[in-house]
Amino acid sequence: QVQLVESGGGLVQAGGSLRLSCAASGRTFSTNAMGWFRQAPGKDREFVAAISWGGGITYYADSVKGRFTISRDKPRNTMYLQIDNLKPEDTAAYYCAAASALNIVTMSKPGAYQYWGQGTQVTVSP
Repeated sequence: QVQLVESGGGLVQAGGSLRLSCAASGRTFSTNAMGWFRQAPGKDREFVAAISWGGGITYYADSVKGRFTISRDKPRNTMYLQIDNLKPEDTAAYYCAAASALNIVTMSKPGAYQYWGQGTQVTVSP
């Protein structure tokens, strides 16, 4: 099992920044990729970004390119999501997830991830 704990969410004004963290523990050696998703009330869970744990290759949803930056700190088993120039439409619960294997097709699919965190809320005021 892999346990994931997100932190860093909060209430910010539009134009502000946040850095979300996802700390992994347990059988982390089985994890080869991790990702961030978000879910707004009444909407489906949406892919945000993913990163390969070994090589640090990153992937982004088109809607967040240029404002979101995913990264990882391997020694600390922690993944980050830097969000800049926040917009009200970024308001959502943000979830981190871990997978044993991903490819260019599956990385945006929630079903491809085996482990999930409990989520951290990001609220952006106009």
